[in-house]
Amino acid sequence: MRSVWEELISKLTAAYKKGDIKTALQLGKKALQIARESYGADHLNVATSLNHLAGVFKAQGDFNEAERNYEQAWAIRKRALGAEHPDVATTLNNLAVLYKAQGDFFESESMHKQALTIREKALGAYHLDVAVSLNNLAVLYDSWRKFPEAEPMYKRAIEIIERHFGMDHPNVATLLNNLAGIYKTQGLYNQAEPLYQRALSIRQTRYGAEHYLVGDVLRNLGTLYKRAGQDERSEKYKKRARDIRARHKKR
Repeated sequence: MRSVWEELISKLTAAYKKGDIKTALQLGKKALQIARESYGADHLNVATSLNHLAGVFKAQGDFNEAERNYEQAWAIRKRALGAEHPDVATTLNNLAVLYKAQGDFFESESMHKQALTIREKALGAYHLDVAVSLNNLAVLYDSWRKFPEAEPMYKRAIEIIERHFGMDHPNVATLLNNLAGIYKTQGLYNQAEPLYQRALSIRQTRYGAEHYLVGDVLRNLGTLYKRAGQDERSEKYKKRARDIRARHKKR
């Protein structure tokens, strides 16, 4: 039988997934109160409550409260588990994502790197959580326009996902699309094109030719060919993307 605290965390998670942030916030505050009263201020359940509550504050746009709660969770987990535990890396990752959302790329980079180091050491170089950290760093560098730094992160993340799920997994397509994007932005069209085409093939096979994710890659290819001076080919891909978008709007 689940405890009152576990029930509250379950309900909080459900409300958050539905987008009911107000209810999630109320449940999160109650869960934190009960965790402190039932288990003590330094218990790991308190850290879990703080972590959930921080996520709700972040969704609400209250970054200051989100940061405060994440930092408290981080401190508790470090004391209870040690500084190099994977759960500590999870909190660091959450803080890093928060800092990126606030435009603090330097602090975000530092947190992501710490999380990556912990995960590689504790879980091994090919663990899926390592791929998460690599992807998050790549996305950060991409936003920062540090493309040489982003490239190897995307490539390592792709390698890990392929090892776990195979060459044609949807997450591989997403990473290929992102990697192609940094090549396209740098004008490296010959390197970008085969990655986009592979991402397109994976998504068409997995989702069907009319899926909106297929349309995203088609649009990216259309932009690529336009920049490369292939106007006729560009329009062909852009038209397919527009048609898919129009069909989805009618639904």
